[in-house]
Amino acid sequence: MKVMILYATVEGQTGKIASFAADKVRELGSDVVMIDANSSEVISLDDIDAVILAAPVHERRHPRKFEAMLSSYREDLAARPTLLLSVSLSAAFDEGMAEARDYLAEMEMRADFKPTTDACIAGAVRTSKYDYFASQIVRHVVLRDREFDADTEEHEFTDWDDLAGIVSNFLGAGTAAKVV
Repeated sequence: MKVMILYATVEGQTGKIASFAADKVRELGSDVVMIDANSSEVISLDDIDAVILAAPVHERRHPRKFEAMLSSYREDLAARPTLLLSVSLSAAFDEGMAEARDYLAEMEMRADFKPTTDACIAGAVRTSKYDYFASQIVRHVVLRDREFDADTEEHEFTDWDDLAGIVSNFLGAGTAAKVV
């Protein structure tokens, strides 16, 4: 089986998630083609059996270029099993999951593409990379005083074991990945 992982990353966590998924795909005995949506690489899905899509949410939406790629390739993508991993801080908290699902629904409407299955994946906070304004937005708007050590320069909320299970289920059953 040959799996394409098409991803976009803004602060690096989704890139790390895509690499982790690629390692899991290889561990399960399949070949992987990784494509960064920000590259100018021409995409061919001709010999691809399944696709894992991964993108972060910033300011309520996935990267515009990623959404445009989904829209441009929607017919090719629809012809094979697809797993969309939507990465956000909202997905890190039970009370934020409905909001994380809303981000997915909005992206699906904008791109006019619905993946075979999807999952909301918790992202990370990298306050050392934020200016004062951005760090205050993360602390008081995005995280809304949820349990989190704001003095930590980096904090990963990603549940790597859960992600491994989602990728395994997707590849094992084709379309029966756990929906989070």
